[in-house]
Amino acid sequence: MKIIFDKVMPQPLDSIRHGAESIWGNKMFVSKGEKILLNASSGKGKSTFTFTALGLRSDYSGEVFYDDKNINTFQPHDWTIIRQKKVSVIFQDLQLFPELTVGENLLLKNSLQNVFNEQEIRGMLRALDIENKWDQNCQFLSMGQQQRVAIVRALCQPFEILLMDEPFSHLDTENSLKCISLINERCDKIGAGFVLTTLGDDHGFKYDHIYYL
Repeated sequence: MKIIFDKVMPQPLDSIRHGAESIWGNKMFVSKGEKILLNASSGKGKSTFTFTALGLRSDYSGEVFYDDKNINTFQPHDWTIIRQKKVSVIFQDLQLFPELTVGENLLLKNSLQNVFNEQEIRGMLRALDIENKWDQNCQFLSMGQQQRVAIVRALCQPFEILLMDEPFSHLDTENSLKCISLINERCDKIGAGFVLTTLGDDHGFKYDHIYYL
């Protein structure tokens, strides 16, 4: 699978001056298996990229394709398949269910495709030092702990491309590296690629391409 942005310009960003290397107004793509760093300063559209790629925003000129199909032609069932099997996402605002426990959040997501069993999910939490939070409501976790839960949740489905919108912004270097290792392991195992949006830190990943906003 390939996601293609062809001369896309979000309306809210149309009045901002973009560099010649910016993806906005130009052409970029990410394919299954490719690891992409999307670098931008604040306000240049990192979250806008994520929401546009997922079909959650339509206020743009230009075209977005999944392979050779324009997303403007997609029906709800097309997006259901994509969001459950093709593209996973770590939102900047995390979008956890705050009143549910860590375990409930993860088991609910996993139940859509039954990728892992409970012990495997707990093992991912253990790798990120938060297995002891399994029975705690997400609203009582620190932001760093919530980010780690959101990362595990994003891995609890099949995907060909993982979209990550500043997923380590509340994590120290040690915990970021643990998350990076888990993400790389999962992506490499299933042959998936990712797009990591960042304010400039490459977080120790190795990338096939670096794009700018």
